[in-house]
Amino acid sequence: MDPHRARTLSHELIDTHQRLRSELRRVARALDEYREDEPIGPLRDLRTHCLTFCQALTDHHTSEDETAFPVLAQRFPDLASVLAELSADHHLIADILTRMTTALAELDPGNLAAVRSEIAGLSAIMESHFQWEERRITAALDKLSPSDYTAEAMFSAGP
Repeated sequence: MDPHRARTLSHELIDTHQRLRSELRRVARALDEYREDEPIGPLRDLRTHCLTFCQALTDHHTSEDETAFPVLAQRFPDLASVLAELSADHHLIADILTRMTTALAELDPGNLAAVRSEIAGLSAIMESHFQWEERRITAALDKLSPSDYTAEAMFSAGP
């Protein structure tokens, strides 16, 4: 086993989480900086940015649920309850993303407060989820053989 490659998987998970955290901060900042008297163009750009983030987070959780977690569950049965709880978090986060996507479909100055509220809730649960996931599964990732899966297949965060 190549220990450098195994460490790369745990580092890739953390790097993916960092990119998603950063993007969510950018989305929240853009929402906070938007002024209601601005033309509609920046609002369309903001909607696109938010929707792109939502898709990246969905892709990441889908990759984990379909690839990373089954691999880890098979190799480390003692992680089954942790992986089940992480998947449950994914469903909770998906519900928030659905509400955000619905609000974003008709984004206008009148519903910015609702989108900001969803972003705040998403930020809180996402941070808690990411920290817990990183604490609980990175050691297992470090034990996987280098031929198991690519970081992209395990932790995709979209295009």
